[in-house]
Amino acid sequence: MNEFRGALSAATSGLRAQSQRLRIAAENVANANSTGDSPGAEPFRRRIPVFESRLDRVAQSTGVRVVRAAFDPSEFRLRFEPGHPAADERGFVAYPNVDPLIELADMREAQRAYEANLNVIETTRIIGGRTLDIIRS
Repeated sequence: MNEFRGALSAATSGLRAQSQRLRIAAENVANANSTGDSPGAEPFRRRIPVFESRLDRVAQSTGVRVVRAAFDPSEFRLRFEPGHPAADERGFVAYPNVDPLIELADMREAQRAYEANLNVIETTRIIGGRTLDIIRS
């Protein structure tokens, strides 16, 4: 039974981590065009989930979790828009370092990982049920 518990624990931690990864990517997409509030102010900065493996001593398995969302240090996109309220003294507006295509690809990858973890849970449930059926007969 420990094997079942370990598989379920690892898959559940994967579901949680991928769910957080999807949320972070969605926040990035939602803020892809958010500029600063005042001239020369910094816009939204892309966030990246930082994963860490974790040991579940009860289930005797290793899982994963998101420990934080780090800021992407890449440069902001600059556009020449002298009439924009957030334009600096040279007329440039800083836009977030978010590329919606990268975020969508990351969301798709997280979705597939989430589905894979769901499949592990379903398969473990089926195997557990069949094991009980064998024991009963």
